[in-house]
Amino acid sequence: MKQLKSFWPETVPSTLTYRDGEWPLHEYLSIQAERKPNEVAIHYYGYQLTWEKWNQHTNQLANYLVRIGVKQGDQIALFMQNCPQYLIAHYAIQKLGAIVVPLNPMYKASELSYLIKEAEIKGIICGLELLPMLESNEEALSFIVTATYQSLLLPDQVARVPSEIKSPTKPSRFTTLESLFDSEEVSFQPATVKLDDVCLMVFTSGTTGRPKAAMLTYGNALFKTAATMTCNQLKQEDKLLAIAPLCHIAGMVMGVNLPVYSGNETVLLSRFDAETVVKTIESHRISMWYSIAPMNGAILQMPDLMERDLSSLRINLATSFGVQVTQNLAHQWKTATSGCLLYEAAYGLSETHTCDTFMPIENIKYGSCGIPIHDTRIKIIDLKSGDEVGPLGEGEIIIKSPGVFKGYYNRPEETAATLKNGWVYTGDIGYLDEEGYLYFRGRVKEMIKSSGYSVFPEDVEALMNEHPAIKQTAVIGVPDQQKGEIIKAVVVLHPHHSTVSPEALLDWSRDHMAAYKAPKMIEIRESLPATSSGKVLRRLLKNDKG
Repeated sequence: MKQLKSFWPETVPSTLTYRDGEWPLHEYLSIQAERKPNEVAIHYYGYQLTWEKWNQHTNQLANYLVRIGVKQGDQIALFMQNCPQYLIAHYAIQKLGAIVVPLNPMYKASELSYLIKEAEIKGIICGLELLPMLESNEEALSFIVTATYQSLLLPDQVARVPSEIKSPTKPSRFTTLESLFDSEEVSFQPATVKLDDVCLMVFTSGTTGRPKAAMLTYGNALFKTAATMTCNQLKQEDKLLAIAPLCHIAGMVMGVNLPVYSGNETVLLSRFDAETVVKTIESHRISMWYSIAPMNGAILQMPDLMERDLSSLRINLATSFGVQVTQNLAHQWKTATSGCLLYEAAYGLSETHTCDTFMPIENIKYGSCGIPIHDTRIKIIDLKSGDEVGPLGEGEIIIKSPGVFKGYYNRPEETAATLKNGWVYTGDIGYLDEEGYLYFRGRVKEMIKSSGYSVFPEDVEALMNEHPAIKQTAVIGVPDQQKGEIIKAVVVLHPHHSTVSPEALLDWSRDHMAAYKAPKMIEIRESLPATSSGKVLRRLLKNDKG
């Protein structure tokens, strides 16, 4: 078998070292608070959270949780929008040795009922506006603490925030997080924990059945955060923008973990809005942020963009969700920002604390996910034999690294199927090129079999998105007696191309891709179903009989 000649950039140290030693990230918070107590750590719609206040508020919540009986190893959920209270609560829970369970604020009551049971959640810290979603589950919980987002903001600041941040004005029936900042001690002695202890349970997206809680450790989080900072060559003077959902593993690395580990000043927003993001980049001189490709596309569509100043941007890590990070998109972004590099952030999944690869800026390959980070082995194995395949050979992606999870909570059979001898069997199809760059092709379970050919939805989506009228595409297989499956594309059009017909798109697709790949059905919609992180949910399109 032909051997890889793995590329490694000269500007990135080949050995990973930890800035202040191998400690849980909550210890890094304490270190930053001691090192620069009065410097601003987090900006949030005009509110400023200093390192000292962040650490003290974390200690205050930890003291309260201990007082009401939360013990080391208990599962405590966070059910909030992106907000400083989320950051405070995350590290408070981990300081006392309990386990953080992030819950997406889009979840409804029935979903929460299942998740509370699945992860054996003891208590929840939630946004006040989300309290109605918990009414039917209150008896299953030992406690609820509520957070009011606008309690941090001055009246003129409240007027500028998104609607979901404007919580109900009626008082909470439960203990409020804000009241603890006036009543609890500001010092706390963290529990003694080992880096191998579980500190986080992240629910997988449920693309292979109902969601399962992946158990991740203090060491997983430290390793992935340190590698992300090192590989992406983050500088001390960089100012960060965190906008991805903190409840999602990628948003957590970028918005919860990275600021604490690196000590970089960060602006936190609750959600994406093109005008708000551009204003934030301009006013705070943001130099690095993580986006999903549709966000960049939306900013590039702004009519006054060329009059705006985005020249402070240096690096833009991005993920291809629905829209691909292409060389053309990167060129447009570089022009609009006077030089900012835009490239694929990483390949990763919840079970590995994400960020398993990075893109060397000296050798960017569009269409790839980059090369493995430090101490990470990625192999491609044949789907039938399980044997490793050589460069350019497609197969299942498997990963071994210090970021690998400990298993699914109370799910030994699912754990055994995914975690084998320290390797995570991802269920994703891809290949490595001669320099060790990983190319993601699609999910094994989403691969379409049409007329004997294997078709990856991502491949057809990328080709369809080359049509000037198409803003976003999702591709699924539809059962067919003759061909097994036929390909259906569900597309969202750019506003100024709204008159384009499905028939015209079908004709175009036949001229631009192989016959077995070309969609046989095209449906035009106003939007595609997606997670809060922007990942298109093809399975909902398959289940949609309409």
